[in-house]
Amino acid sequence: MRLRLSLLTLALSAGFALPVLAQDASALAEQAQAAYAAKDYARSADLYAAAAKAGADTGGVYYNAACSAALAGRGDAAFDFLQQAVDAGWANGKHMAQDSDLASLHADARWAPLIARIDRIGAQRERMWNNPALTSAWDAPLTEDQRVAGLSRAWSEAKYNFVNFDLVPDLDWDALYLATLPRVRAAKSNEAYYKEMQRFYAQLGDGHTSVFPDKEAADAWASRPGINTLWLEGRVIVRDVFDPALRAAGVAPGWEIVAVDGRPVTAFAHDAVLPYIAASTQQDRESRMYERFLLTGPLDAPARVTVRDLQGKSHELSMPRMAAKPRTALLPNTAPFEFRMLPGNVAWVALRSFGDDTAAKEYLAQFAQIAKADAIVFDLRDNGGGNSGVGYKVLATLTDKAFQTSAWRTREYVPTYRAWQQGEQAHREAAGVVAPDGARRYDKPVYVLTSARTYSAAEDFAVAFDAMQRGRIVGEATGGSTGQPLIVSLPGGIMARICTKRDTYPDGREFVGVGVKPQVVVHPTVADFRAGRDTVLEAALELARGKNALAGGR
Repeated sequence: MRLRLSLLTLALSAGFALPVLAQDASALAEQAQAAYAAKDYARSADLYAAAAKAGADTGGVYYNAACSAALAGRGDAAFDFLQQAVDAGWANGKHMAQDSDLASLHADARWAPLIARIDRIGAQRERMWNNPALTSAWDAPLTEDQRVAGLSRAWSEAKYNFVNFDLVPDLDWDALYLATLPRVRAAKSNEAYYKEMQRFYAQLGDGHTSVFPDKEAADAWASRPGINTLWLEGRVIVRDVFDPALRAAGVAPGWEIVAVDGRPVTAFAHDAVLPYIAASTQQDRESRMYERFLLTGPLDAPARVTVRDLQGKSHELSMPRMAAKPRTALLPNTAPFEFRMLPGNVAWVALRSFGDDTAAKEYLAQFAQIAKADAIVFDLRDNGGGNSGVGYKVLATLTDKAFQTSAWRTREYVPTYRAWQQGEQAHREAAGVVAPDGARRYDKPVYVLTSARTYSAAEDFAVAFDAMQRGRIVGEATGGSTGQPLIVSLPGGIMARICTKRDTYPDGREFVGVGVKPQVVVHPTVADFRAGRDTVLEAALELARGKNALAGGR
């Protein structure tokens, strides 16, 4: 299977001294991809070879050349390209062994030795970057040396891979490492060590850079009661109650949490929750503090909560925490896609997750019905992200022109440049371009609803929609964090993730650390929520049904 290559991949091999060749290589590789799609495999192989000769001599380009050559029946050329791919850094033997494009090479005597060579190289890289010596089970007590090694690895990986240090200019990363060492050494349990590691990474102020536990450790240390909450007008309001025991006790949506562990809720959150929150913006920080992590804690210890009912009466409650699997099974409103027609012939389409293709597949399957509406409201207020490409499939139905997605950059650390006292460079890639859906087109008014819970790939959707000028965004600013995390395993059943990629609008405008800002700002209120009114959706519907509804723009 041909690998998808970015312009950045092609530019890397050319370096700063060969900008013209980099452009030529990019054009040749694009032609090679087009020939592959047209099943003109011989031409595709020749074009990939030409791209490599023009400067794009990367493992991916040689690998794609091999795929095309194999499909064209050029076995010798395919093996030559594969050897060059390995020499250029290709080391994914598992992918290669399963790639149907290369099936014709399997019976050749050269195949098994080549796979063995790649496996050896891959194993060596795994030892370098993912050595099991620096991992252990969550319930295996850690030694002091293991805790220090884990901190050191987390510090080092962020130092060389974190892309957003410019957003925390006052942070002295090395000094923080030294200050954290004695705290990690003094940790009395794996859970205490995990909390110190959380606190350490939280100082980077990035929602895609954090320390988190594996599934077993998460159940033991970070379980949650069977309710959801909202942060509205500076108050914590119960949004959903799905633990049957709590419902039986009378707990209902609209009740307010006023204290936790006998302390006012904001004071408790500031002292017991905030130090461990990894967030890029204030709106995301507040959402995580009060809507996600406020009542997180050990599975075997219920949360002690003071709530105030709709009549103003206070209740002291002990809310049992639930493990992830049974809690998830009871969660309401979690379907990735939901659609219904609202009065005024407006289609409400909830896109709650881009974690898999479900949202796009179901949207496209029901497009004919949705397209009968006089306006569409896409609701992304609870979409925490996933794969950006899922959302782009939806956006592709809203235009007859190609549209741009995010531009991005990443760090380039070259040891020799450092020795020469040259500054660190940044690799940049222009905005991606997505073709319109040739089979479907909706050209009537469109609105997108956002909140601080609109996150990651859902923000990429909002950025592309905003840049298209296809309609208006209504609600509150998004979480302000997206990018490509690098996942690193650590001792004690925990992992670190580090944001390696900084996305922007196509024209370079920043939204990481800011959030995608709506054109129509609407803040939900406690009174409306308790009355069963959706403040943000009603604002969008008013626009859709009024004179301000503009087809194809805003």
